Amino acid sequence: MSQPIHVYAGTAGHSAWFSEDDGLTWVHPNSHSGMYLEARVWTFSSHPARPGVLYAGSDMGVFRWDEAPARWTLLASPMQDVWALAQDPANPDIIIAGTRPAAFYRSEDSGLNWAKMHAPDARQFSDINMGPTRVTQILFDPQDSNTVWASVEIGGIFHSSDGGRHWTLKEKGLVSIDVHGIAVIPKPDGTRVLYATTNRGLHQSDDNGESWQFRELDSPWQYTRGIAPRADNPAIIFLTNGNGPPGNDGRLWRSRDYGAHFERVQLPGDLNSTPWCVATHPADPLRLFVCTNLGQVFRSTDGGDTWTRLPHEFGELRALCWRPLPEGTRQAPHSMTRPVVKATGG
Repeated sequence: MSQPIHVYAGTAGHSAWFSEDDGLTWVHPNSHSGMYLEARVWTFSSHPARPGVLYAGSDMGVFRWDEAPARWTLLASPMQDVWALAQDPANPDIIIAGTRPAAFYRSEDSGLNWAKMHAPDARQFSDINMGPTRVTQILFDPQDSNTVWASVEIGGIFHSSDGGRHWTLKEKGLVSIDVHGIAVIPKPDGTRVLYATTNRGLHQSDDNGESWQFRELDSPWQYTRGIAPRADNPAIIFLTNGNGPPGNDGRLWRSRDYGAHFERVQLPGDLNSTPWCVATHPADPLRLFVCTNLGQVFRSTDGGDTWTRLPHEFGELRALCWRPLPEGTRQAPHSMTRPVVKATGG
């Protein structure tokens, strides 16, 4: 890929980091860039129609990164702990946010104003862990942006058919309501399959989320976290699996047949914890990034056949994404944000 890219890493306590060289080295902008140095960054969202803007969900609310001035701006909102963000593929002004405790908020003006949405079944607190629930992922349906899905940790799976304004619970058949991620996979014959990851394993739905079935992996552990189709081909799905949060071991799985079968993909070296996130982008679908919960990062440039372990290790990672630089960008702007911490290893 000739177009330069940025890679972004969200940490649990050291804010957001940036890489301008495909993950080899990382820049940590100082708080002068607009985000508190010890912020917890849970999620990122960007949109192809707005290449100069990136959103981050954090324990302080929603931040917007503007590429030209190289600054974070904390957006005024009724939210504080934002764990999930997604933008409508058909309209980048529409953003849906998920919080801790679990609730859904919607903006129609690029995050300037927010309204809480109707989700009567969303539990604010859980009897299981005696703590607040949290929205772990929001996903616009790839075939219909009026349909939105969300996973809730200690809360189940939620569905909206009106662009995120109203939500209903879809938990029939789940062996655990501790849900971490969700994927919607369209098939060539017009059917579709949904997958959800939980602390007790992978689940599958063949009836648009009305019911779910447990899918056992050929693994010593059933704990699953991130699941994502490759950006160019929904038949190719990546799934992360390990021995708990954070765990001390794990595996990356790949399916080539829409999830009917999964094969293990070998990541180089010993894993220090459960693989957590998979980052893919349609600008270069063969370029993939995977991270572990305790900060290892891996890169593939051939669609997931081979992987390189990148030198820098973070303390704890919760979000990972990459995107092309806006056209006309000659120098990565956050490298000019002073002072910075630049790291290659450790």
